Amino acid sequence: MSLDITAVEKGKPVEFKNPDLAFYEAVGGEEGMRQLMYNFYDKIYESDIAHFFPQDEDEFNEIKVKNTKFFIQICGGPKVYEDEAKGMDLNEYMVRLHDDFSIYEKSRIEWLGTMREALEELEGVDKTLVEDFWSYLENFSKLTVNTFSDGSTYYANL
Repeated sequence: MSLDITAVEKGKPVEFKNPDLAFYEAVGGEEGMRQLMYNFYDKIYESDIAHFFPQDEDEFNEIKVKNTKFFIQICGGPKVYEDEAKGMDLNEYMVRLHDDFSIYEKSRIEWLGTMREALEELEGVDKTLVEDFWSYLENFSKLTVNTFSDGSTYYANL
């Protein structure tokens, strides 16, 4: 399975497509996505980017629940993230949400590496579906990087 990470190029347009509904179905629908994402966020809590998330366990659990809703909906599941997105396109909303944080490429790589670990633990899901989901994450995550090692910032537009 090829779950490579490519570099962000500041200002370069990023092409991505939402994950295939077949991935959502293959992981077990809403409950399967919840298991995948909770496993991922448990790993994030122990990662080098844990400081981006609340350290209070109850507050962190609220983030897990909320962010899992995003992934359920973006993968074609029920519209469980509508209240959070307030009518905005989900991808645009997620990019704008990250504008409030200084997201460096290093943080993106840590996030993706942690997600790769969670995806590699999935059992019984066709690798092409996992790779399709990964392609969305890997490309879309480039849009959340807004702070660069030269000290400059750039806020992506969709």
